[in-house]
Amino acid sequence: MDLAKQAEAVILPQLKGFKPEWGMILGSGLSGLIDRIDAVVRVSYRDCPGFFQSTVAGHKGEFVFGYLEGVAICCMNGRVHLYEGASREQLVAPIRTMKRLGCKQMLLTNATGSLNKDVLPGSLVLIQDQINLSGINVLVGENNPEYGPRFQGMEHAYDPELRALFHKVAAELKIEIRDGVYVGVMGPSYESPAEIRLFGSMGGDIVGMSTVNEVIAARHCGLKVVGLSLVSNLGAGLSANLVNHEEVVTVANAAGSKMARLIERFLTSL
Repeated sequence: MDLAKQAEAVILPQLKGFKPEWGMILGSGLSGLIDRIDAVVRVSYRDCPGFFQSTVAGHKGEFVFGYLEGVAICCMNGRVHLYEGASREQLVAPIRTMKRLGCKQMLLTNATGSLNKDVLPGSLVLIQDQINLSGINVLVGENNPEYGPRFQGMEHAYDPELRALFHKVAAELKIEIRDGVYVGVMGPSYESPAEIRLFGSMGGDIVGMSTVNEVIAARHCGLKVVGLSLVSNLGAGLSANLVNHEEVVTVANAAGSKMARLIERFLTSL
């Protein structure tokens, strides 16, 4: 059953000729960017057969189609997480739907924990590579060649040219961003201090409960990807504070305007 094909059949008539160029996924506490979109139409995940319904606070669960700084986008206002109980098919479906509707590039944002005491809450990290420790790969199972090859290369999971443009724009805005490797875990429990030390020793810089399988799905169907992380907390054991979701959302909300300015300038620079 191709959930993306079914969703396309539901959504396409509502777009009335609108064709998104970019797909976007917003992370915890970063949904304020939705208010900056000149929306054409909104489609709830509930209207798409078989789609998983977002259950995390702050994740509304809808596609927002419209223009951001003049660029036609399809934005996922709320992502789907494996820890919520979503299947592999349900996780890849929104991404493949965006591809079917016309998207060629994808911008992902997330709130992450830092694996380094020097990378403090409020910092922005441009993802340069990833380590998938989620326990699954969304391409497991029968391959649908309509979307991509059986064996997907991941050498350029995050597009070098798009990353270079982000750095250029950040320098123009005098916003500090650094490169980092994203470690993706299953969740929903936060990491133990021992796990934080392990992930750092493996070459990770930040850690979160999303993104890695979204990127695999996006690259599999030919989308160029760029990923921007907002550090919301220090990992367990790196701070006297205990990690909690309220802190994640609070920090993300506070720094969200900085990320929004950067994304808007990035889109106008394409």
